[in-house]
Amino acid sequence: MIEIEGLTKRFGPVTAVAGLSLSVAKGEVLGFLGPNGAGKSTTMKMITGFLTPDAGRASICGHDIETDTTAAQALIGYLPEGAPAYGDMTVRQFLAFIAEVRGFSGAEAKARVTAVVEKTDLGPVLEQPIETLSKGFKRRVGLAQAILHDPPVLIMDEPTDGLDPNQKHSVRGLIQAMAAEKAIIISTHLLEEVDAICTRAVIIDRGGVVADGTPAELLARSRYHNAVTLTLAENDAEGVVAKLKALGGVAQVERKLIGNAVRLTAFPKSGSLLIEQVSQLASRENWTLKELYAEPGRLDEVFRAITTSDAARAKAARA
Repeated sequence: MIEIEGLTKRFGPVTAVAGLSLSVAKGEVLGFLGPNGAGKSTTMKMITGFLTPDAGRASICGHDIETDTTAAQALIGYLPEGAPAYGDMTVRQFLAFIAEVRGFSGAEAKARVTAVVEKTDLGPVLEQPIETLSKGFKRRVGLAQAILHDPPVLIMDEPTDGLDPNQKHSVRGLIQAMAAEKAIIISTHLLEEVDAICTRAVIIDRGGVVADGTPAELLARSRYHNAVTLTLAENDAEGVVAKLKALGGVAQVERKLIGNAVRLTAFPKSGSLLIEQVSQLASRENWTLKELYAEPGRLDEVFRAITTSDAARAKAARA
């Protein structure tokens, strides 16, 4: 439903997006990740037709965004960064305006507005001017306008930005409920959001794709994948470390002091599953543990390992 081939965009001497290609199918929720300046927002603006690429192409459900712009944009729900709106309009007026822009009128327009107000919990502020709303409510107004016409393609830049934990949970639930019938791209800095709602994650850096896979596949690239963490009294740590290192599947053991306790993490040799070995050892040795669990992996550690830090990017720009 979304096809991107060789998208490239330059701003003067800076290449923001460098030959980026990917496709998103119906039923996929694609988490679009990358450090600040990696090219996420620029890519989304090109996909939606708000920026013209210097090279490459993007199509929405078979419609080229440059040569068949109106047909392509009619199929997109877009939540940009900041989600600009007419501040002097009330929420109801603005959504009625969006319904009209999208070609709805009369009872159908009212029904569309009512439906998105309910989905985005905007009822309490329906008659308030948008400029008086909190950041969280403004974000929900932006989400409401993006989904009002029930588009097959949703492209959203930080959809839960400014929302409290309850509101984030609600919006994530809404996205999951819509996902089966749509192709969705979500740009986010929240790594827990990828695990919560995305079926696939793409990480870009310096305008190009550096990782593409399911959240589980990306977690498997973490050095913490299948590691085992134990927390115990500091006095017991030395003996436990020695026993852990003696296990055949353990490559190394790291320790961290947590108040009066020590947290040990046993890292596996390639392909080893440690949790059963460590659990059986703890039982045999009668260790007194505060916690014992297997690590699925840490997405933030994978992210740091394959992307460029702000400092490194600034240094490269000066070179």
